[in-house]
Amino acid sequence: MKVIGLAGYSGSGKTTLIEQLIAGLKAAGQRVSVVKHAHKDSFDIDHPGKDSWRHRQAGALEVVVANARRMALIREFPQPVEIEPHALLAELAPCDWALVEGFKHGDLPKIEVWRAALGRPAMYPNDPFIVGIATDDPAALPEPTGLPVFRLDAPEALLAHLLASGERYQYTQGHHG
Repeated sequence: MKVIGLAGYSGSGKTTLIEQLIAGLKAAGQRVSVVKHAHKDSFDIDHPGKDSWRHRQAGALEVVVANARRMALIREFPQPVEIEPHALLAELAPCDWALVEGFKHGDLPKIEVWRAALGRPAMYPNDPFIVGIATDDPAALPEPTGLPVFRLDAPEALLAHLLASGERYQYTQGHHG
């Protein structure tokens, strides 16, 4: 499995870029999975009153919901835990690519998604795990860089880079490279 993270502040365009990369990788015959960090204190994929919700409310540690087309695992943590991407990647079924959204401070190779208009600092000057930058305005980058720079309005360039450099992103047993 090859792994690339996409990190940036809210509103930078990470989700849209990931949607485009999923479509492009899939069109290239690749099986793609996504690991997403949820910043909210809680999120639910089931609904109050439904059986799976009732099972969790009754105290089940895990509930697996499945039908002929889809499966979801819902795991409750008795105490808040620090989620890290390596443990989540280990949960995935075999795939060719795993795209990791969020985990700004993670130790995976990642593309920084950056927009000047957000007024947020760039991460690439201080993060050795950033291997490229996707932006709407390359001329507005706050510091010169030798990293590859991709335009958000032309995701096919980043897609081509990933497909051509896939071995660089090979992930095995909790480590990339």
